[in-house]
Amino acid sequence: MFPGKYNSDFAVQVTSSITDAQQMSVSFANNNLSGHTRFLQGYISSKTRVCVTVGMMTTGYDCEDLLNVVLLRPIFSPTDFIQIKGRGTRKYTFRYQEKDGTQVTVHEKAKEAFKLLDFFAICEYFEEHFNYDEEIKLPPIRLGPPAPPGPYPPGPPQPPLGGYANVDLDPLSTYVESPVPLYGMKIDRKFYEQFEEKVKQDEVVRTLYEKGDIKSAEEHVRTFLFDRPEDFVNLEKLRTALHLDRRLTLREIIEKVFGGLDRFKSKEELLDEEMAKFVSIHKPDAGHMPVIRQFFKAYITDNEVRDIVEKREFNRLATNPKVSLADFKALNSWRDVIPEYVKDYVHLNQFM
Repeated sequence: MFPGKYNSDFAVQVTSSITDAQQMSVSFANNNLSGHTRFLQGYISSKTRVCVTVGMMTTGYDCEDLLNVVLLRPIFSPTDFIQIKGRGTRKYTFRYQEKDGTQVTVHEKAKEAFKLLDFFAICEYFEEHFNYDEEIKLPPIRLGPPAPPGPYPPGPPQPPLGGYANVDLDPLSTYVESPVPLYGMKIDRKFYEQFEEKVKQDEVVRTLYEKGDIKSAEEHVRTFLFDRPEDFVNLEKLRTALHLDRRLTLREIIEKVFGGLDRFKSKEELLDEEMAKFVSIHKPDAGHMPVIRQFFKAYITDNEVRDIVEKREFNRLATNPKVSLADFKALNSWRDVIPEYVKDYVHLNQFM
């Protein structure tokens, strides 16, 4: 398909039996495995496009520009599955430079999705069949009778040397693409529930929460429950598992675990709460409320709007989709009051 572009280095084996496999995995993440591709001028990427691996590059491996994760063996551990599919959830912005004489154009495209190519119905297994509530009990140790003395009977016959001929239809000739729904995979929801239960059972966190020392409770969770080798839980993974449209705080999680919150609010709900606080303090007139509400929410959630106001480069509002120049002028004195209020009273981090 691509003469002169690729050779046998298009896909390589990266397993523990290969010399320098560890360095190969590092090179793949750094986009220089087997050298750089010549496929697109100005685009820096590995000549090797596919790594075939068993047990490597699946957990604790960071390769942000992965667009495809192929599952070619059964997986029965939910932790392994979360880790493996997590290789594709890293955010990344693809960039390449296009030259036309002396003119250089930089193209950028944010990574919006990735694909799990699932050849063993692993997604279906963890969505529909895996028992997340099962308590696995170890069988009792029984000492059986000693093995009888030999000789032993011969084992099963060896398969014929002629090999095996498959006459069935090729199951890979068709495929079904199933987008992950907005509420996410069941395994992600269970991932959060298991962590929530772990926090609930921690007596130190409970005691600190009941004393009202939330800050110390947060520190204990970060130190003793986050990024443990068994599951590597952190705030970003919990936010992804819950499919929130904003940044989740550790304080909210602790409050939710011990009943202080009944659920996590959406970004829009938090914006409405902040708007209500502002109105109760400053009591704006009804005539200005529509444009105040629009600007208030845009200033909190949009970095560009804040940058325009802080740098006083108001001509940039002519192309801003959230606040127009006419809207800004219609604010009158509120155009100064709102930014000062947000700086003093609103935590912008939770809206990112």
